[in-house]
Parts: sequence; structure tokens; C-alpha cells
Amino acid sequence: MKINFYIAGGLALFLTVSCEHLYQVDTTEEVDDRVKIARVNDIFLYDEDISSLTPRGNQGDSSMIVSKYVDSWVKKQLTIARASTELDFDEAKIERKILDYRYALMVHEFEMHYINQRLDKETSEEEIEKYYNEKFENFVLRQNIMRCLFAMVPVEAPQIENFRKLIRTYPDSNLEEIQSYCYRFASKSSLETELWINFDEVISNTPLITVQEKADFLKNNSFVETSDENYYYFIRILDYKISDQIAPLAYIKDDIESILINKKKVELRKELEEEVYKVAKENNEFEIY
Repeated sequence: MKINFYIAGGLALFLTVSCEHLYQVDTTEEVDDRVKIARVNDIFLYDEDISSLTPRGNQGDSSMIVSKYVDSWVKKQLTIARASTELDFDEAKIERKILDYRYALMVHEFEMHYINQRLDKETSEEEIEKYYNEKFENFVLRQNIMRCLFAMVPVEAPQIENFRKLIRTYPDSNLEEIQSYCYRFASKSSLETELWINFDEVISNTPLITVQEKADFLKNNSFVETSDENYYYFIRILDYKISDQIAPLAYIKDDIESILINKKKVELRKELEEEVYKVAKENNEFEIY
């Protein structure tokens, strides 16, 4: 540091200080101390970008989640880079699409909020039956179904003869006795007499899987017994419907309930749209030229 005094009439008029080392301007770039996880060209993925992906708990699960995300991120960035070099994108058009998507998400979130606050998920039996009677032609079966009693019983189980008689003669026999036996000895059973089930599901793990003419099988049998080296298989057929027939209401009740709830959602969405439009019109919030 160099100091120069200029004296005039005993007074110091100027003071010049040369301070090459006292004042220095930092021309270096700001240091980025973020932890880098991956790089594609000049784009980086940082540790902070994946912090929300690592739940507490199993470290192995967290590592797997992060690894999959990083791999997906790299592939996506590489694809974007390749697309940018091979296609001449209309940036304005892309920005419009991004905005459209953003607004669509905002509208969707608002609609879901509105619907969830007002949706009545209770659907009466009368509503379900009314819809079924009006639209029954839309409920054509694509598979054979039946109501039945089914039991898969180990060959070493006791009192097989008595159980055979009980299940074969139902409903003249006691259902509670059949259920009690199955709860104690059957490896697998289906004992809901009003439940419609897919015929293929019942026979899938039995020797009956080889049956070819399934419709004829259902038409010609009310009780079936077969076996292999480990099990007896008993099926007491109570009722059946063949594919291409109209499905019974009980079989599609849950489907109709879902349809009716979705209809309510559509109505609420339309109600919201009309309400927003009406209020905006009353408040002179828009004009159409």
C-alpha cells in the first residue's frame, strides 16, 4: 500500500491511497455446492431433486427407488436431447400446450374438490334395479356363471359319505351342516348360495378344467363329483347362466353402482361449469365480441 501526502500552507489537501490488495473484486463464479447425482450433457440431476423419493425405512427399498428414477431421468434427458437435434420444434406451440396442460390440471383439481364435497355415494336398491331394467340389454354375459356349493376335500377327510349326501341333496339337506364340515375339513370351498361366480374360476384347479362343452355341462348336471389322488371335488349347481345371456342383477350389481356414481360425478361437473358461468355472467366478468 502506498500513501502520498500533498502539503500546501501546512495543510494536507489530498490523500491518495494505492490499495491494490485492500480492495479486490471477486470475479469468480458462484460455487455450486449441490451434490450431483447424474449428468446428461450440460444438465444435472441433484441430490435435492430426489430427496422426496427416499421414504424412511428400508434402505434397500430407497436405493432401488432412487436407482430407477435416475435411470428413467437419464433416458428421458437423452431422448429430449436427441429430439432437439433431429426435429425443428415450434417452441411457441409447445409452450401453448404446456399452458393448456397446466390449466387442465388446475380445472381437474378444482372439479375433484367440488365433486368430493358434494358427491353422495349412497345408491339405493331402487336406483340400481331401475337402471338394470332400463339397460339390461347392455349386460350380456361374456362367460358362463353359476350359483353353487363347491368344496375341495382331502381324500383322507372323515365322513366323506355323509358329506357327499349332504351336498348332493341340498337344499333338502341342512346348509349349516355343510358349512360346518367344510370349515373343519375342506381345503377350499364356496358356500354362498346367492353368489354368482364364474364357472371357469370354480373348475380352474380341478380335473374338470378339461371340460370342453361347458354350456352343455351346466345344462346337463346339477351335481358333479370328481377326484384326483389328493382331493375330492364336489359341485352342487343351484343355477346357471350361459355366455351371451343377460347377466342377473346380483352378478352386476357392483358394476351398476359404479355406473350410477360416475353419472352423479358427470352431473356435478356439469353443475359446477354452469354455476361458474352464471356467477361470472352476473358479475360481468367476461365478454364475447
